[in-house]
Amino acid sequence: MDFSAHSGFRQPPKMRMRTTSTDSTEPSPLFEDTSAGPGAAGYGRGQDKGPAGYPAQTLLSDPMSNLAMAYGSSLASQGKEMVDKNLDRFIPISKLKYYFAVDTIYVGKKLGLLVFPYMHENWEVSYQQDTPVAPRFDINAPDLYIPVMGFITYVLVAGLALGTQNRFTPESLGMQASSALVWLIIEVLATLLSLYLITVNTDLTTIDLVAFSGYKYVGMIVGVVAGLLFGRTGYYLSLLWCCVSIFVFMIRTLRLKILSEAAAEGVLVRGAKNQLRMYLTMSIAAAQPIFMYWLTFHLVR
Repeated sequence: MDFSAHSGFRQPPKMRMRTTSTDSTEPSPLFEDTSAGPGAAGYGRGQDKGPAGYPAQTLLSDPMSNLAMAYGSSLASQGKEMVDKNLDRFIPISKLKYYFAVDTIYVGKKLGLLVFPYMHENWEVSYQQDTPVAPRFDINAPDLYIPVMGFITYVLVAGLALGTQNRFTPESLGMQASSALVWLIIEVLATLLSLYLITVNTDLTTIDLVAFSGYKYVGMIVGVVAGLLFGRTGYYLSLLWCCVSIFVFMIRTLRLKILSEAAAEGVLVRGAKNQLRMYLTMSIAAAQPIFMYWLTFHLVR
């Protein structure tokens, strides 16, 4: 049998293979194409692998990892609870929310009461189930919003007054703020010490005393602004009005807190302790005009 007849059947594929391998004008690439990123060719095989070559589901379903995550979350919740408990011991956050529960109507009425308290008759704080109602529902309830905003406004007005007299410096502004804060702390501590020495059983708290002592900033602001607009005459007249107003306000408010029930109702009660309570109430009320003048007289010239 002649094998040449069959070579025509097998030889052409070999010629085509040689032609594609030797006659091709395209050079073979020197480097592989890695533009698709590493592992692109094996994408289907390695898509469920983690960064260390382990399956991602295995990492998440590891019992030790779940235990560590549970322990970490439990430790974080315990730490948060401990911080909240210790913080509430020194700074009663829950009580502070009560003193800032105000609205615009309350603030307007309270400011009017501080400036003109003479026509107000009912000074008793309203209670609901042995708990005082929020300030926005009772104008007689003490709040911290007006004292805090009054303190900030007083510092700004003091800086404005010093600026109009070419006496403004950052140090002087800081001195105004620090001196007002220090005198407020001294006043509250002196009141607490006096209440302790005369053994007065009252529902007044430290925050209540801060609130009542901070109301004088309203009259101080009025006096300084009047001095900027109308000179020293306007300052003295407006400050005198505000001093009398805050004195009346403090007397009518604190007599229900410090004096006994009989004395608060206007009944004459004899006794050394009640006289001490009356003197303490008068002293707290009389201290407000003194502080008001001491912290503002140098701001108006």
